[in-house]
Amino acid sequence: MSHATGRGTQSKEETQPATTAALANVGSSDLQMVYAPIRKELDAVEVILRTELSNETPFVDQLLHHSWLLGGKRIRPALLLLSAASCGNLNPAHLQMAAALEMIHTATLVHDDILDEARTRRHRETANAIWGNKISLLLGDYLFTHAFHVASLANSAEGLRMLARASNRVCEGEMRQNAWQGDFDLSEANYLRMITEKTAELCGVGCRLGAFLSDADHDHSLGFQTYGRSLGVAFQIIDDVLDLVGRPEEVGKTLGTDLINQKPTLPVIHCLEQSDRRERAQLKKILVDQDSTTEDVLPFLSRTDSLQYARRVAQKHARWATNFAQSLASNDCSIALHDLAEFVLQRTH
Repeated sequence: MSHATGRGTQSKEETQPATTAALANVGSSDLQMVYAPIRKELDAVEVILRTELSNETPFVDQLLHHSWLLGGKRIRPALLLLSAASCGNLNPAHLQMAAALEMIHTATLVHDDILDEARTRRHRETANAIWGNKISLLLGDYLFTHAFHVASLANSAEGLRMLARASNRVCEGEMRQNAWQGDFDLSEANYLRMITEKTAELCGVGCRLGAFLSDADHDHSLGFQTYGRSLGVAFQIIDDVLDLVGRPEEVGKTLGTDLINQKPTLPVIHCLEQSDRRERAQLKKILVDQDSTTEDVLPFLSRTDSLQYARRVAQKHARWATNFAQSLASNDCSIALHDLAEFVLQRTH
């Protein structure tokens, strides 16, 4: 399975200032407005990341600088900080945990690009495209391990435990996805379980950590975790839709990799469930054909309204998130948590 638009490469990285306003691919004044209540703290997290992602050995420093430039919208650190600020005052522990969370997320991106053989991300060449899989694997490992050093500086054993457990769940989700590769009889329930682990878990633990480190009680912290997971599920479903119908110049990464790697996603799962026996057999034949393109799949998805169905499911999960945000005491940060869920639904990249 190939993507008809092909795979492009981008130029080498250029140094950028360590401010959220200058981050590559943020590209949305609306999102910057959402971040306004925590802008100073988010910039401080960026300084931590830039400091930690450097090394005295030039080649290692080059690799770490590349990983820093992978930074996109910084949604996970923002979720942690907004959750914290909606409960109480922010403190240095929040900044360390937010930086560690983003490093773990970046590590998963590096490893995902190896598994997917992706050539671009955030409009840049992936690490594996530049240095190969061996070096990229080591880079991802470094980011994972160093993240826990950064998290330990928050001096919260319980917070560190939460982050470690969430990281395990992310890996479990990735292993499930690879175990289910090529299984186009996968149920929607199993798909949702997998993306809850693989993508939504870091969003959920970020929100929980933010509340926990602001001394929110157990139940309230779990409410924030559910908010983050709901948002993460919505984000991943929209990402799966964009992998099929997005434009590479807008999305900024190699598209069609889910189909290339025979990963069942919600639009395809729904289409197969809604098709009759003949059309289901035809679609499965296309899905396993390495010479097929996404354009071969789109007519099937159109007949079953599967792209719109996936968007509706994403909207349902985002609505769960907005309902929780609306239940919070009204302040700039709780309003921002509500607006962030709206942003996820409107994103095109």
